[in-house]
Amino acid sequence: MSHENEPHDAGLSGRLNWLRAGVLGANDGIVSTAGIVVGVAGASTDRTAILVAGIAGLSAGAMSMAVGEYVSVSTQLDSEKAMLALERRELREMPREELDELTQIYEGKGLEPDLARQVAVALTEKDALAAHADAELGIDPEDLTNPWHAAFASFVAFTVGALLPLVAVLLPGPSWRVPVTFVAVLIALAITGHVSARLGSARPGPAVVRNVIGGALAMVITFGIGNLVGGAVG
Repeated sequence: MSHENEPHDAGLSGRLNWLRAGVLGANDGIVSTAGIVVGVAGASTDRTAILVAGIAGLSAGAMSMAVGEYVSVSTQLDSEKAMLALERRELREMPREELDELTQIYEGKGLEPDLARQVAVALTEKDALAAHADAELGIDPEDLTNPWHAAFASFVAFTVGALLPLVAVLLPGPSWRVPVTFVAVLIALAITGHVSARLGSARPGPAVVRNVIGGALAMVITFGIGNLVGGAVG
């Protein structure tokens, strides 16, 4: 039976995770920047004030996302390197025990003892570190996480998402800014919710509803706060 349409690329899961993170980063950019510009629009009709607030929010959010992702992935990378260093030492100092451990892992996955031993020996002879790193740690020594890639991806994703509400609030006249931004943002959130659900093999409906309701609440609340503050200050 043919399975040519099924993805068997070993790196597919990692790429899907990156894509999912990018969609969520764009989603954060949409919601946070929409909240800022709608809040300011509720307090003032000054286009310059809205623009400055939006750009400041976009810049701060994108940098925060990038730095946070860099720190997080750097910590993960340090852990992966430390675990690989320990595995190398164990393979050097206790090769027989490590072979027995690998055999037991494959037995635990359902292989008969003799077959598990054959698989463990074959994989150890080919690349002992790769075999143990995959079976014990779920790590590919040749494809470790890259904090700079993660930081850049988060920065770009957030920026792209943040540009939508910023453009939407600046293009129309004062009386149409908030309604146009609401519509544009809710459509964008429906799309990102649908995409993120599909990437996670989940039903799109609940994800879209959650995303849209959350974004709508954020804009309503920030607009109300901006309106109250603007009225009090004015």
